[in-house]
Amino acid sequence: MKRAARTSFSPTTFLEGVNGGKTVGAYQKDQPVFIQDDPADAVFYIKQGKVKLTVVSEQGKEAVVALLGPADFCGEGCLAGQTVRMATAVAMTDCTIVRIEKGAMVQALHDRIEFSEKFMAYLLARNVRVEEDLVDQLFNSSEKRLARVLLLLANFGKEGRPEPVLANISQETLAEMIGTTRSRVSFFMNKFRKLGFIDYNGHLNIHSSLLNVVLYDKPEIKIEREQF
Repeated sequence: MKRAARTSFSPTTFLEGVNGGKTVGAYQKDQPVFIQDDPADAVFYIKQGKVKLTVVSEQGKEAVVALLGPADFCGEGCLAGQTVRMATAVAMTDCTIVRIEKGAMVQALHDRIEFSEKFMAYLLARNVRVEEDLVDQLFNSSEKRLARVLLLLANFGKEGRPEPVLANISQETLAEMIGTTRSRVSFFMNKFRKLGFIDYNGHLNIHSSLLNVVLYDKPEIKIEREQF
């Protein structure tokens, strides 16, 4: 007797069944989803589009801490006792985002075991990613850090086919993400293109051959100023 196939869990489908405490909003490009130091009173689920998380220091220095896309959550710090937002979330493209009030999210996690398990798995995977980012910053060259970020943005290693990276992700944003200067990002982008690792034609297309930069240690070559 054949065992019935398990249906894949869809957060979007599940959240559509949550009654109360939930709203679906459309955000235009560059529109804030929430702002650093705002009250932390809800969790957000990205159905469509891409969102950038940034943090500004007391000295006014801004850092990009994450780029999020469909099926990602943000603002979940409120579930761990955060009373204010620790970062700013801004739509990088037109987005459709579900806002779930803290109370409704807590209730859903208590009442729906499957959703609770999947959400916990998501948070653990996110924590692993943060640890990998820290190791990347501490031990890898800026060239390897850039290659890894581009592969992650193109969804290499995730289910489904890799996708083009949005053209409006600026070199300044990439430089902030990997902790280097725009001129170094510009140089390495030109190098990757000349080696056939990436293409640029309206969208930035990432090829699997870029994995070679991440998997194999090579000495970082001298930087020359070029424009991408």
